[in-house]
Amino acid sequence: MLCETVVRISNGSSNITIQQQPMHLNSSDDNRTSSVFTSKLTPAADICVGLAILSVVLLSVLGNGLVLVICYRRRKKMVGSELLCVNLAVVDFLCCICFYPLSILSSFHHVWLGENITCVYYGLGCYIFGLCGMFTITAISIIRYLKTCYSLVYAVWLEGANIRVVCCAIWLVATVWSSFPLFGWGEYVPEPYGLSCTIAWRGYHTSAKDAFYVICSFVCFTLVPVLLIVVSQCQILYKVSRFSYSLSARGICNNLRHTEKRLSMMFFCISLGFVIAWAPYAVVSFLFIFHKENWYMAPEGFVFPALFAKSSHVYNPFIYFYFNKTFQRELRCLLLSFWPKLGGNRVGVHIATGLQAPYPIHIQLQERGCIQKKTFSLCQDRTHSKSKSKGKGIRTSSNHSRPVYTCWGSSPRNDPIILHNKPAKDSLSVSI
Repeated sequence: MLCETVVRISNGSSNITIQQQPMHLNSSDDNRTSSVFTSKLTPAADICVGLAILSVVLLSVLGNGLVLVICYRRRKKMVGSELLCVNLAVVDFLCCICFYPLSILSSFHHVWLGENITCVYYGLGCYIFGLCGMFTITAISIIRYLKTCYSLVYAVWLEGANIRVVCCAIWLVATVWSSFPLFGWGEYVPEPYGLSCTIAWRGYHTSAKDAFYVICSFVCFTLVPVLLIVVSQCQILYKVSRFSYSLSARGICNNLRHTEKRLSMMFFCISLGFVIAWAPYAVVSFLFIFHKENWYMAPEGFVFPALFAKSSHVYNPFIYFYFNKTFQRELRCLLLSFWPKLGGNRVGVHIATGLQAPYPIHIQLQERGCIQKKTFSLCQDRTHSKSKSKGKGIRTSSNHSRPVYTCWGSSPRNDPIILHNKPAKDSLSVSI
């Protein structure tokens, strides 16, 4: 507390009164702090922002949760490069679970909850996961480029153990660089609209250390990864399209070419979507560096780039399920394991060869994921008495009433039962 000197001079006499009044600096600091963490948007806009972030969280948790469950189910069949997709799903899932609920609650309360402590927690966590997502997509692009263009040289090196080392290095580098503001290199402050926290991009004007951190964050950890992603994906598309054109010119059509094209398009969409989602936010933050004024844009101008960047957590699972048929099959099996009624009624036709009946056709009815094996002979209705007299009966399965559960696209474990009745000449025996 400081004192302020007040001098009062009366006109009626020559007396001069000197008084000292206390100055309350703490109250002004508290008002300034509370104004920084108060929302600059209207209450209706705050609620809209909260609902938008809530929808992002729900979609991301559902989509990335399904991706993680499916990857866990087929963990023994996964190849090394798929670990990076798992790492990306973990980043999106945990970021939406651990940090975005705080922003949602603050939007509904029209003020940032917890002030400085939660601001550092939110800014640090989101920056770590943001860097992990960017580094993971950069690693995916580079590894795909090396496998596509230099497969003979790097195919052996880019396997499971080395991919795990890459994942660990991604988390380590992101955590170390994001922790520098805790030791005086940079700072985590509220966003201009007051409902989120990020790096103090205007720290470029405060000190040399802050300026170094801000410039390195943009050049080394934003611009360079984006350039690597764009160049790698363009080279991959060029290589694959050229290879496909050469095969088509020779009249060669194989499944390998089609699979490679789908994989390339999948990773291209993932990379392009991430770059497009974060580009507006990066541009707005970059422009914010070179303005010394507190406001060079309306608070609403910062909201839309921030929300658009958060949408990058949502669409990756949809890209996986659209382009990757393995994910589609595993999702069907997962859904059928919980809701067998989704299987509906399906009829499968199996053609098998046998010694007693050439080319018999077996038709099986799958009802709600359950196969009831029952064998009948088409000749039974016509020659029932005749077959009785000859002593030739139709052999049926002993376990015909036991249900066998199967998934879409899978085949039953036991082969269909082959009829032992001798078919007529030039005819096919059919069992239903």
